[in-house]
Amino acid sequence: MLVDLDNIVIRGLLSNLVGEEGMNVVLKMPEEEVTDEDVAIVTEVPLNIVRRTLYILFENRLATYRRERNKDSGWLTYLWKVDLSGTNELLENEMNKLLNNLKLKLDFEEDNMFYICVNNCGRFVFNIVAETEYLCPSCGEEVIFEDNEKVKQSMRKRIQELQNN
Repeated sequence: MLVDLDNIVIRGLLSNLVGEEGMNVVLKMPEEEVTDEDVAIVTEVPLNIVRRTLYILFENRLATYRRERNKDSGWLTYLWKVDLSGTNELLENEMNKLLNNLKLKLDFEEDNMFYICVNNCGRFVFNIVAETEYLCPSCGEEVIFEDNEKVKQSMRKRIQELQNN
């Protein structure tokens, strides 16, 4: 299965996973099995970054390797191959994590009342400011009630969008 590396979502996912230099490895990686040293030469990316990138891809099931033992020296050689066919599954897993986190945050928003410091020190739940007599725990200034209905509406909208995709 070919993966469209021009797709902004796929590219963003991979970039978040391996970083900018790691993306150079992904984009320039030879199609055949190659050693990490060969990848470093072909991609002009330092060997330590190539290895880090390959391990991250491997951990996310986007790369495989095969070991070969040199008969003369006994050394093991690792031959790497990138297979991005699992990208869609990885993207779906990330979307599910995002959806679950948004649901947890929405529950927290719905279950709490919030106050903000007049000096913008932070946003605090009712229990915290009630203990400090409605003064900011950081600077001691007054806190004011924050209506979080717009925040909750925005979260509900985003949750709905993710569930519809």
